Amino acid sequence: MSSDHDHSPSAVHRAVLLDEVVAWLAPRDGMIIVDGTAGAGGHTSALAAKVGPTGRVIGLDRDPEMLALAEKATSGLPVTLVHAAYSEMMDVLDDLEIDRVDGILLDLGLSSDQLHWASRGFSFASDGPLDMRFDPNGDTTAADLVNDLSADELADIIFQYGEERHSRRIARRIVEERRVVPITTTARLAEIVRKSIPGKWGAIDPATRTFQALRIKVNEEFEHLDSILADITELLNPGGRAAIISFHSLEDRRVKHSFRDNSELNVLTKKPVVAADAELAANPRARSAKLRVAERCLDTNGPPSHQNPANPNAR
Repeated sequence: MSSDHDHSPSAVHRAVLLDEVVAWLAPRDGMIIVDGTAGAGGHTSALAAKVGPTGRVIGLDRDPEMLALAEKATSGLPVTLVHAAYSEMMDVLDDLEIDRVDGILLDLGLSSDQLHWASRGFSFASDGPLDMRFDPNGDTTAADLVNDLSADELADIIFQYGEERHSRRIARRIVEERRVVPITTTARLAEIVRKSIPGKWGAIDPATRTFQALRIKVNEEFEHLDSILADITELLNPGGRAAIISFHSLEDRRVKHSFRDNSELNVLTKKPVVAADAELAANPRARSAKLRVAERCLDTNGPPSHQNPANPNAR
């Protein structure tokens, strides 16, 4: 990545549901926990402070710039940071010669830092290149999608991943506009989307759903999520817990159904955990966060791992 980013070296992201994550994962001395979305290191450092020198937190992230922030936040703590997608967790653990772990955390939200960096193209709040890749080495950018796909393909993405009912109208306008000149910036795409939506706007900018849809497609977010959900029980020790924070209904439904339909998991959160009023006042971004937690059923065929003693905080 270029070094001319419009951001400071300090993280601006505030980890959501931090106290709740720590309470539900109940980290203790000797535990091994994977934070599959290390981000700026907020959750990672809080968990690492609880596992002690005999434990470890393994932090993964697709974005090397986020890992650089996480490295600062976790300095001096028992943390191993790896540039990898959380869907690669099994391979990462194999490389580290770890069989199973005691906890897994995924925070599926986009980091405030990534939104803050205009050069990454995640937000229309300030103009920047239409990129949206979590991993800057990824093959496809949002500009590639809006300039290369057919109107039908674009409409399907915007409807499926953004739940945008005006997807056809938006896709047709994108195709018309790109014939004049390619669409390469966030500001231009946002303006095209706004012009495509009839009537009065609500509190949410009409470009929001389209940007969400393109980001999900660029980063294949649902493919990564479905992959890790399929691997959860194989990755966890008996009694180990998975905690997943989602930020929109498409993600939350996947997590809810996967946890519920897995006979090897005991769902601990019958309803999703949401932010308390105090957190919402300090961090409005937490308003849409939903935390679901499941525990791998105890294996009656053998003793539990020494890294996963009986949990006095079990709910």
